[in-house]
Amino acid sequence: MTLTGWGTLTGLVFNPYLCPMPTLLQVEHLSRSYGDKILFEDISFTINQFQKVALIARNGVGKTSLLNIIAGKEPSDGGSSLLFNNASCAYLRQEPELNPSNTVFAEVYSSPNEVLQTILHYQQALSGDDKTAVQQALTRMDAINGWDYELRIKQILSRLKLPSLDQKISELSGGQQKRVALAKTLITEPDFLILDEPTNHLDVEMIEWLEEYLSRPNISLLMVTHDRYFLNRVCQEIIELDNGSLYRYKGNYEYFLEKQAERKDNMTREREKAQNLLRKEQEWMVRMPKARGTKAKARIDSFYDLKDKAAQPVTERHLNLTMEGTRMGKKILEMHDVDFAWSDSPILQGFSYIFKRNEKVGIIGKNGSGKSTFLDIITGNIRANKGRVEKGETVQFGYYRQEGIEFNEQTRVIEVVKSIADYVKMSNGDTISAAAFLNYFMFPYSSHQQFVYKLSGGERRRLYLVTVLMQNPNFLILDEPTNDLDILTLNVLEEYLLTFGGCVAVVTHDRYFLDKIADHLFVFEGDGVIKDFPGNYTQYREYAANKKRIEQRNAPKETPKKEKPRQPVRQKLTYKEKMEFESLEKEVAALESERTELEEQMNSGSLTPAELQEKAQRYADVLKEIDSKTIRWIELSEKADNDAI
Repeated sequence: MTLTGWGTLTGLVFNPYLCPMPTLLQVEHLSRSYGDKILFEDISFTINQFQKVALIARNGVGKTSLLNIIAGKEPSDGGSSLLFNNASCAYLRQEPELNPSNTVFAEVYSSPNEVLQTILHYQQALSGDDKTAVQQALTRMDAINGWDYELRIKQILSRLKLPSLDQKISELSGGQQKRVALAKTLITEPDFLILDEPTNHLDVEMIEWLEEYLSRPNISLLMVTHDRYFLNRVCQEIIELDNGSLYRYKGNYEYFLEKQAERKDNMTREREKAQNLLRKEQEWMVRMPKARGTKAKARIDSFYDLKDKAAQPVTERHLNLTMEGTRMGKKILEMHDVDFAWSDSPILQGFSYIFKRNEKVGIIGKNGSGKSTFLDIITGNIRANKGRVEKGETVQFGYYRQEGIEFNEQTRVIEVVKSIADYVKMSNGDTISAAAFLNYFMFPYSSHQQFVYKLSGGERRRLYLVTVLMQNPNFLILDEPTNDLDILTLNVLEEYLLTFGGCVAVVTHDRYFLDKIADHLFVFEGDGVIKDFPGNYTQYREYAANKKRIEQRNAPKETPKKEKPRQPVRQKLTYKEKMEFESLEKEVAALESERTELEEQMNSGSLTPAELQEKAQRYADVLKEIDSKTIRWIELSEKADNDAI
């Protein structure tokens, strides 16, 4: 028996979290490599029905490859991945594959899902002039309860704020295309969801809705995400892919951090122990006579095993990296009565602010509210329509943009960084090499000779970040730095920013990142209004929720202008109510007759599509009228009974 959600079994409440669930996905002895680079080797795991699992790893070690193999998008070098019970699967790729010539509507409904195809045919029939096709579509919609499904689809499309359904995919921005792909993935309601960075290009409101949607108990998923609050609130288990091996943690993100630290410490101790033993064995190997007996050969084999163990890679402990930064003068950045608008869309209206030393401001707001434009105004890439933006003479911007930069594909990683500087000066006067700086940002020394074209998308973003920081800025401008960076890199970036000796202005939808870094927030409320909130993101959400409750509580209630004294409740009909009661009986009877007539007309097959739509609308209105008049008739009927007593 396949269970699909909350239900009852022999009168008992069934909870999918408490009862053992059947296996949905089984991965066995999976391996994948690119050239001489091994991504993972001989990994195995299972995911049961209704489990929600997050996959964590550094960029470039195979997260997306693993998801592609499970989704059947690329082959493995060995092993197998199997979905049981013919389970349906939907995969949201980090870079969605959409048909650029499709409209948004056609793309969303392009899935082979039977219900979606039925709704699509219904919509197409209505837009045509084939009465038979319309009638067949209506019958099919009734048979599969397509009306409820269509309503759920409209809710998803509305929540993700998709552009016009008639717009071509080729005309959309990258963020809009990602939201179309997400909507397309969710509306199929598959048995198993695979999501690669689903929160990219979503604003906070959308992320919180998606959080709630995916937290439903009847959803099974495997997900890669850098959003730690999202991960924490959706997933109950975490799989970590590290140095080609898999580690599983049955708990949330905080539990993962604790247990991962324990694992790293244990590995470090074992490695150090193996290295101490190795030194002794090396001395023995040097002194060992050439005649090798059985015992000596066993010891030699043990020596090479020990050598491999001592060479096991362990993630290095991060340095306490505090860069010197360009000296900052008294004047940093001042904005006085700044106005800016795109056509008729105001971004800033009379905005004034004076930046102070070492402040870190987070910038939040809905997509399209002008956050990136604000950063371009700060840096002088866009001129304000009105007002003044004054930059201090000593201010050196480091600007990390959403679109990034194009690297020379044939350049090695170390050459990219050394083209900026060979060494970076620390705040205590010491210097570290470009190679050490790369290593700090999780490019191990062994990867420095790698060509750029071999890097994954996330690794390129990380390299771009390093090039920005290497320029010794004292005012960092970061536009969505958390997109496409893995969680481990974000932890390193946060450590760096916490000790950074200059100013930081960061646009991000990553709530965890904002809570950890921001001293205060610029909240873009729309129509050019920016609120300066003195706190982090969680504090702002609490403030906004309290403000909304107070406004709702204090909102004027719809009451008569002059309140009349209360009258005792009438138990018997007034003359006016008697007339209404008699009239209602006739009105309801007439509406029932009209309903029957409308049903016959809609089923006759003689109506044009336009007439059919008109009749369907009237049919819905008639049902509402029947309901409301029947309720009123019942109220008056009870009073009529009192008249008879």
